[in-house]
Amino acid sequence: MNLILLGAPGAGKGTLASYLIEKMGIPSISTGNILREAIKNNTPLGQQAKGFMDAGQLVPDDLVINLLKERIAKRDCKSGFILDGFPRTIPQAEALDEIANIDCALLVDVPYEVIEKRMTGRRVCLRCGATYHVEANPPRIQGVCDICGDKLVIRSDDQPEVVKRRHETYHEQTEPLIGYYDAQGKLKRIDGTQGIRETEKLAVEALGL
Repeated sequence: MNLILLGAPGAGKGTLASYLIEKMGIPSISTGNILREAIKNNTPLGQQAKGFMDAGQLVPDDLVINLLKERIAKRDCKSGFILDGFPRTIPQAEALDEIANIDCALLVDVPYEVIEKRMTGRRVCLRCGATYHVEANPPRIQGVCDICGDKLVIRSDDQPEVVKRRHETYHEQTEPLIGYYDAQGKLKRIDGTQGIRETEKLAVEALGL
């Protein structure tokens, strides 16, 4: 299955993707993680992306599409893949339709008030990309990654003022994808305000796994 996870920034798509990787046996592809790796390595692409991400803006299409094309062509995507964070706009969705057949777009539906609380409490590991939350999904040791032991940090785009700008950008540019995939008969919607385990259960039921 080629699956897209839709939802506002902070809706819990990354956490759900981690679960579905194990459940479905296919890789999750996060363009956000790809871009953050480029930023960490200070590549030309990373330098450009950092300016947009720090301002809470979406990274332009031409900085991510070629990376995505290369990624889904790899052998581990032969049986399918999960896209988290892409497409973000209708033009990206149209470009994606030209290189892959999307079977389902799963919308994790969460109100902004809930998202704001989630994102300001999020902590990430810059070394391995693991994500935690101080309340909903804390690490075993406060401030330390369970996986690699590196220090956890607050991403610049999880600051309250940036969270608000990111949500406004999502509403203007990304939310129309709900109608795009609904018109194709590929949209499924789940309530993302539940706990992590309940959201996973709802996703399994929606996808018929």
